[in-house]
Amino acid sequence: MRFGVVVFPGSNCDTDCYHALRGLGYPVEYVWHEAASLPEVDCVVLPGGFSYGDYLRAGAIARFARIMPAVAAHAEAGGAVIGICNGFQILLEAGLLPGAMRRNASLQFRCHDVHVRVEAGGMFTSLAGRGRVLRLPIAHAEGNYYCGAEVLTELEANGQIAFRYCDADGKISAAANPNGAVGNIAGITNRRGNVLGLMPHPERCCDPVLGNTDGRLIFASIAASRGGLCHVG
Repeated sequence: MRFGVVVFPGSNCDTDCYHALRGLGYPVEYVWHEAASLPEVDCVVLPGGFSYGDYLRAGAIARFARIMPAVAAHAEAGGAVIGICNGFQILLEAGLLPGAMRRNASLQFRCHDVHVRVEAGGMFTSLAGRGRVLRLPIAHAEGNYYCGAEVLTELEANGQIAFRYCDADGKISAAANPNGAVGNIAGITNRRGNVLGLMPHPERCCDPVLGNTDGRLIFASIAASRGGLCHVG
């Protein structure tokens, strides 16, 4: 299972993703945003940060990076793509996922742990299982996911909602929603299920020294879907 972490001007979680994946035993390499093609990787990671300074809108400029057509082609061919935080915003701007991001309802930057409930199975959650509650950190100012009622209905019907913000006991509530996202949505997939965007940072909770390894389940699920090694202990 080979991972490629795309580096944009302003990415600041690229090294975190690289470190987490290497620590889990997976081959991983950086992919520069000006590259015209991807190396031989099974999963492309769009990391968190502030690509191009979040000018215009978060992810709006990175969406036109030279590497993005190759990322889209990789997804179209069935390859795995995961966008974390700013990476999620880029996937939305690029049209690889439906919906858009708005400023947090509080108009404040939020940086703390949250709980999310796994809502759907698939390559990104197979080792966690539906209904499992994960504790993951967030760090964003524009994580307020929004889509219209019609799109929300489609996401629900197609099982594309991967994670929802919840209480520690798994209850979905307004109090557990850190940014005002519609339907408490913390992450979604495309209809095919091979592209995931999520606001929490699984790479920041993969090492026992951090006191939490829930993030391992997401990366290990990707590897398991491709017959790779699973490091979830």
